[in-house]
Formats: sequence, C-alpha cells, structure tokens
Amino acid sequence: MNAIVYRKNGPPEKVLTFENVDKPVPGDREVLIKVRAAAMNPLDVGVMKGGPALTRLLFGPRKPKVPGVDAAGVVEAVGRGVTQFKAGDAVFGSARGAFAECAVAPESKLAAKPDSVSFEDAAATPIAALTALQGLRDKGRIGAGQSVLIIGASGGVGTFAVQLGKVFGAHVTAVCSARNAELVRSLGAERVIDYAVEDYAKGTARYDLIFDLAGNHSFAARQRVMTPRGICVGAGVLDGPKSLLVMFGGLIVTLVRAKFSRQEFSTFVAKINREDLAFIGQLLASGTLKPVIDKRYTLNEVPEAVHYQGTLRARGKLVINVCP
Repeated sequence: MNAIVYRKNGPPEKVLTFENVDKPVPGDREVLIKVRAAAMNPLDVGVMKGGPALTRLLFGPRKPKVPGVDAAGVVEAVGRGVTQFKAGDAVFGSARGAFAECAVAPESKLAAKPDSVSFEDAAATPIAALTALQGLRDKGRIGAGQSVLIIGASGGVGTFAVQLGKVFGAHVTAVCSARNAELVRSLGAERVIDYAVEDYAKGTARYDLIFDLAGNHSFAARQRVMTPRGICVGAGVLDGPKSLLVMFGGLIVTLVRAKFSRQEFSTFVAKINREDLAFIGQLLASGTLKPVIDKRYTLNEVPEAVHYQGTLRARGKLVINVCP
C-alpha cells in the first residue's frame, strides 16, 4: 500500500517520503481501515520535527513510521474480539498511521460515520472536536448563560470550541487575528478580540470560563479577567514554538499557584472514546457542528500539509484525501 513514511526527525520536506509499504494487520480488538480521508494535527508536526532532545527521546521513531492519527474510512478487516464493526462499515476516529491507504485503529477509538457526513468532515473531527468537547464540558463545566473566552479561536480546536460554546448556550468571546474575525463570528462568537489590537487580559470583561489554546499569558493575567469562581482550561500548548522546559515550567507554576485560589486552573489531553465520537457524529449529521477545512491535500502532498500546519496560520483543519 502507499503511505507517508519517516525514519528520523527533521523538517518534513527532508524526512517524509512517499513509499509502498506492507499493509498493517489488526490485532485483538483492532480494526483495519481503508482510509478515505485523514487530517493533520499540530502534534503530528511536533512529533515529525522532533524538537528538543526530550521530545525526540519520547516520540522519535526507532523504525520506519507512518504518521497521522485522525482518519475516516471503510472497515476492511477486523481482529479477534471485535464486536462493534464489520467489513464494509464506514467509521471515523483515531488510528495508527493514518497517512496511508490503510491504517489500524482500536475498536474503542472508532465510531460509525453518519451517512450524511462526508469522509472529509468526519476525518477533520476526532482529536480537535473531542479536545473542544471535553475541555468545555468536562473540565470547564460549561453552562447556559455563562461568559466564555476562547483564546486561539480560529484553529482546529478553536473553531469547534466556538461552535460547541453556542451549542451549550454560552456567550462566547473569541480571540484571534483580524483576518479570521468574520470566520469565528460566523461560527457563533458574539464578540471577537483582535489580539494584535487589544489585549484581553487588560480589558474590563470577566469570564466564567477561559478555554486557552495559546498559553501566551501569565497566570496572573488570566486570573485577573476571571470571575471569582471562574475556570481556566488549558489545551493545545504544544502548538507553539515553546521549549518543553518553558512549557512544563509554566504549567507547574500555574498549577501550584492555583492551589491558593478559589478559581480553577487545569490542563488536559483529550481521551478518544466511542461515546464522545458518536455524540460529535450526531452534531455533524444534524448540521449543528461543521468542521472548518482550510486546505485539502493528496497523500503525496502530506509534506506540504505538515509545513503549512507548522506555520500556525491554518484556519481550522487540513484534510488529506487518501483513497477515492
């Protein structure tokens, strides 16, 4: 099968190759998917580039590796113990090696793709939409009528977060660049702050929930604009150019200082599960939720997609069309 492969960390144009490799074999409770579409995530870029030595140690490939996680396609075969899916079923979710014609996924990290949802839209959804959902609903305990600030509202997670904020009945203020202001308004933001002109941390507004996808303000700055019992949820901190030392150092300081505040500060990584994927699938099918797709690529154009994702200029998601 055709796949994108890398054997060492580095710039995508130097380390990624388009090759013919062996088709993976599903293990127990795993599903083999013929990938119709996949999507790019910031972490895909970070893992491929390698970054600091610790990142390379933790995530660097020790053998040829196919990148990519978000996928949508058709079940080609199932491993022993699989009960939810059979060959021919259309599915979407989290897979290993999604930038290939076939990929393997745990049964527990897949959901049935609604018939009315395209493979592109389904592939653009899993990690970004579940990060937004779990961040707002589970960590942020979002409620109707609340004032919610979404920082980094035009990215993959942010565009889903703005829409989900509206679904939950919140009043959403979005922080993004001027070129993306109309986009986030169209998704449901009631107010948009252009970060190049206005610093939200110096404003008079107070927020019940801050969903921070940028991590570029101090603990004190965010605390200042939260209500007395406000909640700040951090996610997507790996998107930026920070070193691991700076990133984890800032996180530790925030969590320690939060122990002495009535306000809540937390960070998290989304957990891919069938129940939440199915819920997101229902919202997609009803038209309540719609992925924002900035650009589309073919499989052999993945290096270009990785480069563009790494510029931090992508609006919404980048989709890879794999098999017709």
